[in-house]
Amino acid sequence: MDFAGMQGLTLLDFPGKVACILFARGCNLRCPFCHNASLVRGGAENLYPEEKILSFLKKRQGLLDGVVITGGEPLLYAELLPFLKKVRQLGYAIKVDTNGTRPELLKQIVSEGLADYVAMDIKNSPAFYAATTGIAKPDIAAIDQSRDFLMSGAVDYEFRTTVVKGLHTQESIAELSSWITGAKRYFLQGFKDSGDLLSPLNLSAFNEEEMNGLLEIAKKHTPNAQLRGI
Repeated sequence: MDFAGMQGLTLLDFPGKVACILFARGCNLRCPFCHNASLVRGGAENLYPEEKILSFLKKRQGLLDGVVITGGEPLLYAELLPFLKKVRQLGYAIKVDTNGTRPELLKQIVSEGLADYVAMDIKNSPAFYAATTGIAKPDIAAIDQSRDFLMSGAVDYEFRTTVVKGLHTQESIAELSSWITGAKRYFLQGFKDSGDLLSPLNLSAFNEEEMNGLLEIAKKHTPNAQLRGI
């Protein structure tokens, strides 16, 4: 499997691990606030072919602990599974980021022992998923399956939501947090304009006081909720 980008070192993206990040191209959602617009649109080149990545990982054995697979949406690709097997054979821990729309592949990856940690984006409450994802009829049933699977304890996980003014409200955060009641970890993330957004909409961030107010609302249903990137 080829990737559109790679970050050779991160201390933040894989809890407790020194890792690298691999960015898959393409996504089946069109969230207007997405900060990786060039990846979502696909791009014209595979900058990092599989052979180059595996060579890099072999050289970093003993220096890196883990590999983060993100995107875009990496679970769009059936070839992700055999690639993860090769990464695992090199002795690396694996974290997978996903939007939860491909529950069957997620279950297969976990059942075959190819993920140590999964971070799933919960974009908004179900009623606001269409507006938040840019998709007229998002597959909420698939999101439900992925949510339930992770909450079953099959693998260590977190849920996370990037909170954006105009898309999220106190009411939607209350409904969202109720939707994931009992989640092991849940993070509200502040929106940041990367300069590479998917939509030209005039999006903005909640300030710190507002984010803390949203956090208190989320904690009524998910007591483990925290702020991230504030």
